[in-house]
Amino acid sequence: MKIRIIVIFFCGISLIFNACKAPEIAGKTETRVVPDSFNGSLDSTNSARVKWSEYFSDPKLKSLIEIALENNQELNITLQEIEISKNEIMARKGEYLPFLNYGAGAGVDKVARYTNIGALEKNIDIKPGRETPEPLTDFMGGIFASWEVDIWHKLRNARQAAVNRYLGTIGGKNFMVTNLIAEIANTYYELLALDSQLEIIKQNIQIQSNALKVVKLQKDATRVTELAVRRFQAQVLNTQEMQYEIQQKIVVAENKINFLLGRYPQPVLRDTTNFNDIVPNIIKVGNPTQILQNRPDIIQAEQELQAAKIEVTVARANFYPRLGLSAGLGLQAFNPVLLVNPRSILTNLAGDLMGPLVNKNAIKATYFNANAKQIQAIYNYERTVLNAYIEVVNQFSNIANLQQSYNLKTNEVLALTQSINIANSLFNSARADYMEVLLTQRDALESRFDLAETKMRQLNASVNIYRALGGGWN
Repeated sequence: MKIRIIVIFFCGISLIFNACKAPEIAGKTETRVVPDSFNGSLDSTNSARVKWSEYFSDPKLKSLIEIALENNQELNITLQEIEISKNEIMARKGEYLPFLNYGAGAGVDKVARYTNIGALEKNIDIKPGRETPEPLTDFMGGIFASWEVDIWHKLRNARQAAVNRYLGTIGGKNFMVTNLIAEIANTYYELLALDSQLEIIKQNIQIQSNALKVVKLQKDATRVTELAVRRFQAQVLNTQEMQYEIQQKIVVAENKINFLLGRYPQPVLRDTTNFNDIVPNIIKVGNPTQILQNRPDIIQAEQELQAAKIEVTVARANFYPRLGLSAGLGLQAFNPVLLVNPRSILTNLAGDLMGPLVNKNAIKATYFNANAKQIQAIYNYERTVLNAYIEVVNQFSNIANLQQSYNLKTNEVLALTQSINIANSLFNSARADYMEVLLTQRDALESRFDLAETKMRQLNASVNIYRALGGGWN
C-alpha cells in the first residue's frame, strides 16, 4: 500500500489573526430593536394571532382568498424559491460528508523504444521467457473515497447559513401571503364601495329625471325659463356619465382580483347589500414585542442577519489550512483475466494539508464582502423593525380618525338628504329658484359618495392594521 502525505506551509498564526480580525459592529448582531413605548391600545393579546379565515367574516371574500392562496403565480414562484433554498441545505450538508465514488476504465499504451521506460520494458520480462506485451493494455475498476475534514467547521457553518436563508425565504413567503390577503380584501371592499356608489347614482338619476319632468311642466306653464330646463337636463347627463365611470372602475377592480387569483377575467361574486352596515373588526394591537414575533418580514430580516453573521465565520475559515483525505480500493492489470489475481489489488491512501501563503487578495475580498453584507443585514433589520412599528402606529391612528369622520359624514348625508325635499318643496311653491335645487342635489350626491368612500377606507384600515401587525400567514 502506498501512502502519500502532502503538507503545504501556510501563513503564520499572527498574520492570520491580523487578517481575519472582524471590524467592530458594536454587538448589533445580537440586538433586537424594541420600541420603549407604543402610542395605542396595549393589550395582552394581538389581533395578528387570529387566523385570516376567522378575521374575515364575509364567506365570498374568504372563498376568493382561498383561491388566491392556491393559484396566485407570484406566490407559487416564491414556493419554488423555498424549494431551492431547501435543496441548498442538502448540498451544503453533502460537502462535509465523505464522498464515495465508483469507476472503471480501460486503455492502451505504447511507449517509445528509445526511452528509459521503453528500454526497461524491452529488457524485463513479465514472466520468465515472456516479454512485456506491446502495446500494453490497462484495465482498472474500483471504489474511491475523498473527504475534506471540516476541522474549522467552515462547511458546517455554511450549512447553517443555508438553513437561516431557508427560514428567511419562509418568512418572505409568509410576508407575501399577508400582503396578498390584504390586497384582495382591500380590493373586495373597494368593489363593494363602487357597487354602493353605482346604486347611489342610479337613485339620483331617477330623482333628477323626475325633477327634470317637473321643470319642463313649469316651463310650459311659463313659471321658469328654458335655461332652467337645460340646467336640469345637463345635471342628469352629468350623473349618467358618472355611472359609466363607476362601471369601468368596477371592471378594473374585478380584474385586479382575478389577476391576484390567477384566473382570466370574470365577474367576482360579492355581497352588495348593506355595505354601509358592515362593521370593521375590533383591533387589539398587543405590545411591541408581539409585533416582532408576528411580522414575517421582521422574521425574514432576522434570519438573513443570522445567515450573514455565520457567513463571516465561513469566510474567515478560508484563511486556515484545509485537510483532505482520499483513498482508493480496486483492481488493475494489463489483462482482464488477471483482474481476479490477488496481486492485481490496487490500494491508495493520501492526505493533503494546504493553506494560502501568498496572494490572498481573493480570500480577503470574500471576507471583507461578508462583513459588509453583515452590516447591511443589520441596517436592513433595524429598518424593517422601524417600518413595522410606524405602520402599526399610523394605521391605529387612522382607524380612530376614520370612525370620527364616518360619524360626521353620516350626519351630513342625513341633513343633505332632508334638504333635497325641502328645496323641491320651496321650488314648487316658487320660494326658491332652480339653482338652489341643483346645488342641493349635487351636494347630497357628493356627500353620499363620500360616505361610501369613508366606509371603504374604514374597512381598508382594519385590513391594513391586520397586515401591519403581521396577521394572515399563521
